[in-house]
Amino acid sequence: MSTEMLGLLVNALGETSYMVGASAAVALLIGLPLGVILVATSRGHILEQPVLNRLLSGVVNATRSVPFIILMVAIIPFTRLIAGTSIGTSAAIVPLSIAAIPFLARLVETSLLEVDPGLIEAARAMGATPRQIIAKVLVPEALPGVILGVTITIISLIGYSAMAGAIGGGGLGDLAVRYGYQRFRVDIMAATVVILIAQVQIVQFCGDTLSRWLNKK
Repeated sequence: MSTEMLGLLVNALGETSYMVGASAAVALLIGLPLGVILVATSRGHILEQPVLNRLLSGVVNATRSVPFIILMVAIIPFTRLIAGTSIGTSAAIVPLSIAAIPFLARLVETSLLEVDPGLIEAARAMGATPRQIIAKVLVPEALPGVILGVTITIISLIGYSAMAGAIGGGGLGDLAVRYGYQRFRVDIMAATVVILIAQVQIVQFCGDTLSRWLNKK
């Protein structure tokens, strides 16, 4: 493989990491609180609001039901409004974030629902406010599961970013299509696949390790 191709691979890896990192940060910033709200407002919970809960659940389910490739195309006007363009790595962050937020919210919701209800009732009996229960009971107890949820989300984003690259988002997907597929460069195609697999393995290892450490702690 030539130095030029190696440089393209490094640049594409940087673009993919940028897309995944930025969209994962946005998903964590919005998806984590959203997951908490979905649990806290559910029937019988600390901030029971059935109407709000059903509304949020409907929005989350609707967004998750749309395949990512269709979502990217459907929100092009919104992407252009936010990023100023619908092409490139920065533009790809918009649909990536929108796809990741409800996905992470459901994973966070699942982790929080696994917290022992007895702990919540004990905190209530001691006079803890809903905010204190969320901050000192729900989230800390569910943290190992939340970390695994974030890990799964990041891995999904790596796959989504490859699809985004295939239609102008840049990164490894774009490189694989333009240089690997269209120019019949099997070595480039293989290199991008190996890099994507390596990214997934590293993220999974780090997530599993952190989750186990938090669980023991």
